[in-house]
Amino acid sequence: MVVLDATIVNIALPSAQRDLGMSDGSRQWVVTAYTLAFGGLLLLGGRIADRAGRKRAFVVGLAGFAAASALGGAATGPGMLFGARALQGVFAALLAPSALSLLTTAFTDPEERGKAFGVYGALAGGGAATGLITGGVLTEYLDWRWCLYVNVPVAALALVGALALLHDRPGHTEARLDVPGALLGCGGLVAIVYGFGEAEPRGWGDALVVSLLAAGLVLLLGFVRWQARAPHPLLPLHVLKDRSRAGCFLTMGLAVVGMFGMFLFMTYYLQGVLGYSPLRAGLAFLPFTAAVLTGSTQISARLLHRVAPRLLMVPGTLLAAGGMLLLTRLTVHSEYATHLLPAMLLTGLGMGLAFMPVFATATAGVAPRDAGVTSATVNTAQQVGGSIGTALLNTVATSGATRWIAGHRRGPGAGARAGLVREGVVHGYTAAIAWAAVFLVLAALAAGVMVTAGAPGHPGAGDGPAPGPAV
Repeated sequence: MVVLDATIVNIALPSAQRDLGMSDGSRQWVVTAYTLAFGGLLLLGGRIADRAGRKRAFVVGLAGFAAASALGGAATGPGMLFGARALQGVFAALLAPSALSLLTTAFTDPEERGKAFGVYGALAGGGAATGLITGGVLTEYLDWRWCLYVNVPVAALALVGALALLHDRPGHTEARLDVPGALLGCGGLVAIVYGFGEAEPRGWGDALVVSLLAAGLVLLLGFVRWQARAPHPLLPLHVLKDRSRAGCFLTMGLAVVGMFGMFLFMTYYLQGVLGYSPLRAGLAFLPFTAAVLTGSTQISARLLHRVAPRLLMVPGTLLAAGGMLLLTRLTVHSEYATHLLPAMLLTGLGMGLAFMPVFATATAGVAPRDAGVTSATVNTAQQVGGSIGTALLNTVATSGATRWIAGHRRGPGAGARAGLVREGVVHGYTAAIAWAAVFLVLAALAAGVMVTAGAPGHPGAGDGPAPGPAV
């Protein structure tokens, strides 16, 4: 539900934009408000889970998420929707790390751990695409608001299961929560993402944009410095000192920049350029979901205990980058079967290959007291990458379209103007997707250089963790 909700509103976004009167520049905040609050508060959520107990945090997160979803479905204007999405992110930041840390501490046998993380990786990668399909069905037959309302019965069902089936030790730490660290980290991320969002209407050289980006960097540097001397740090730096674990975090963040960009632009391309209905647009992502599930559960889960994780991460991210490069050849007349389908299959298979070993390796070998914060850091990398990627690539796409239209003016006819705008919009999409491919190549480079862990039971020459029994 948490991963799905990062994308379920994408298919509904064109309808919500028309209904609530959102501008093209502000529409990305429907996605970014959620992912930013989610990613910015995940570390705090992980510490709360460690302190209060993971089952208790999981239950509170479920209830709060359902309430925020109901508020968003009843939104009467853009501000109310943005606020509800941010509130969803707050409770998701409590829910996600408690779920992953429960999984991390429950499965210690290497083979069973591989299966469990294969399923989790499939949910993490495939859940995003499943959100697009679900959003299409709900928008087509009910209303875009049901893309938020649907979380209420799902959360209720999960709540019953949690109360009946989950078992966890009570919170075992009395350490104080690092509120200054949360303010510095979250404030820095908000400033950077807001700066990226404002770069499109104002320009990259605008004083406000430059100030926001500079302030964000200063706050993040302050966050790192504070964590080094805080009595109870939000993110203990020893978690990042492990080279393989840090490499997994970086690989995840860079890869998700590209994936979220594809979801956003392909949603608008399918509905706005090819004229697909919301349902048809959602179903168009079904091959991507199938490819993610295949890569995660049928390939990575079977190979991880035999090969080094980077031998799955590097080919996976490069395969996804290849799929993105195919999408840069899109035009207003591209066919789904010959242009979009091959790209979605390559990208989905690559993401499935990469995500599962990232989750398993990043959380392997951690002390039980750090299980929550390590799980939160993996999710933070995912959500922060999505936030920055959505804001940055939306700015690239919108700016690219505006420049292209200005340089290719045609005659005064309405038909000519409409055709010009469509071509300009597609040009902006392909420019942004090209940058998404670059980020995926950087993710492959990070995995290849930094992730030195060996297969479970056969640690590599580097300093990476040996997944499995150490938990």
